[in-house]
Amino acid sequence: MKNQYFGDINDYRKYGLLRALQSGSGCRLLVAWMLIPDDGGRDGGLRFYLQRPEEWRRFDPELFNGLAGALRMTSTPQVSLIEGSSLLPCTTFYSAVVPDARGERDLWRQGLMEAISGVDLMFVDPDNGIEIPSKPVGRKGSSKYITGLEIQQLWAAGCSLLIYQHFRREPRDRFSLRMASELQSRTGASLVEAFRTPRVLFLLAAQQRHQALLQHAISRRLPAWRGQVDAVGRSAG
Repeated sequence: MKNQYFGDINDYRKYGLLRALQSGSGCRLLVAWMLIPDDGGRDGGLRFYLQRPEEWRRFDPELFNGLAGALRMTSTPQVSLIEGSSLLPCTTFYSAVVPDARGERDLWRQGLMEAISGVDLMFVDPDNGIEIPSKPVGRKGSSKYITGLEIQQLWAAGCSLLIYQHFRREPRDRFSLRMASELQSRTGASLVEAFRTPRVLFLLAAQQRHQALLQHAISRRLPAWRGQVDAVGRSAG
């Protein structure tokens, strides 16, 4: 995650999904931004939806108004704007910048593990998604990925996990199901769900004790986002 992305269309869908899961389940949430430095690019400029409220507000009016108001107050988008709002209730945040160097990454992971006490659902927001072989920890750019080890440790600590994932160069339906299957293999979760948006994917691994609550949230709250955030594949053990 980069601060420059705050409030763009991907963020609107992302926070919409988090609010849907929370409001239907009552889960205590931890957001791990996995922040990396802004790069000066224009990838965070996808805020066109804010100029078309008649089309976009209906998905989550409170969220739409909150993001629009936060961005009107600043010329520097940053995740602290939502940390200081009431848009994600019952939520704590882990905002440490993710390093590339192995030793520093170990310290970052230690801090993350300390932050999960009392948490039901953890949202992990890497810049790109789950690790790939060409970017092992210690290599430049590895900070853009959550590692398999980190996923396994977080799961073993008892959190349900929601993970941000970029699409790759393969058919999206097939990619979504493959990533859900791989997450189930890493965690042993009895329920893994993939949520597809027009630009990115989210992967949910539910702990057994959270499964019924999260399924209820998905069935009752997510339909409001139909066409923007859709459950496209479920893998149940």
